[in-house]
Amino acid sequence: MGMDKRTQVAAMIEGMNGALYDANFDPKVLEALDECKDLCYDYNLVRPTHREELHERLAQIVGSCGKRAHVTPPFWCDYGKNIHLGENFYANHGLVILDAAPVTFGHDVFIAPNCVFSTAGHPVDVERRNEGLEYALPITVGDNVWLGMGVLVCPGVTIGSNVVIGAGSVVTKDIPSGVVAVGNPCRILREIGPEDEKADK
Repeated sequence: MGMDKRTQVAAMIEGMNGALYDANFDPKVLEALDECKDLCYDYNLVRPTHREELHERLAQIVGSCGKRAHVTPPFWCDYGKNIHLGENFYANHGLVILDAAPVTFGHDVFIAPNCVFSTAGHPVDVERRNEGLEYALPITVGDNVWLGMGVLVCPGVTIGSNVVIGAGSVVTKDIPSGVVAVGNPCRILREIGPEDEKADK
């Protein structure tokens, strides 16, 4: 059985390895985007109490997900097939993932409302940008990560394990494991230590 359109297009873009491709006028790309948007639309209309149906539909959208992965609607993504959710993944309302390149989450990742993960970028040069050209770089998030409200993660970023990203942060560069990081651009605030194990805040 051959790959479906979303899988084909996602694999094609991933194979570009950050090179420019036609994101706005290529019929195959547009068809794959439309297919995914329809799936997301249906997902967002499922009653909140129908958790089994939500998980089944989520599994149809994304490339892979853990048995306990949950995304609270509304949720939007580009292709879906490049998204990989670990076990015990939870995202609150308003998650947006632009997954032209792979977006991979580890286990026990918690995402607050209105967070965006974008693998897509555009040329600074106006002529190429207006031609509809785009590039994509993967995003990776490790295990045991908590991202606060309104966090934006940019193309090519890796966030390590055991990390807290403060609300409103714009993550433009890699964040190592075992730290609290905040700000725009996001910077390391401090390491996470034994004193945090029983802290209430």
